[in-house]
Amino acid sequence: MGTSLLLSLLLATAPVAAAPAADEADNPQIDMPAFLEAARAAAEHRRTHRVGEAEFLRMMAEPGTIVLDARSAQRYGELHVAGAVNLSFPDITVESLARVLPDKDTRVLIYCNNNFAGAEGPFPAKIASASLNLSTFVTLYDYGYRNVYELGPNVRLEASKLPFAGTLARN
Repeated sequence: MGTSLLLSLLLATAPVAAAPAADEADNPQIDMPAFLEAARAAAEHRRTHRVGEAEFLRMMAEPGTIVLDARSAQRYGELHVAGAVNLSFPDITVESLARVLPDKDTRVLIYCNNNFAGAEGPFPAKIASASLNLSTFVTLYDYGYRNVYELGPNVRLEASKLPFAGTLARN
């Protein structure tokens, strides 16, 4: 019997794991269709809410603007935009947002690892489709924040005009 025929027979007779019953798989705390709809709406909104470094600097200097860093507390501690508030992405909840951003009309500026080159320790790059800016923007949008702006370009850290703080900041 040939190898491919044997493999076909084995695959045809192997037990197949049944999909969980609908009541076992349903979870009202997880809603993929709603996530995809929020992502689509956020993507459309995001088109007009990406700014360059100079505009980011100008906006962050205005009273009432909050710079939000959604990276881990460890990476934030190493190096972050000076004055940024850290709320690690896994810790974003209704309660934490109410504490950090109580007014949904507050202007929020975000940045992530993929905005900075030349500092792979504190800013390790992610694949482009998994950039933290994308997740953070969609999440804030889904929670009702519409005055969110994202730092758009990838900036070489040593050439950046942004002020930085943290244990790795050059003074």
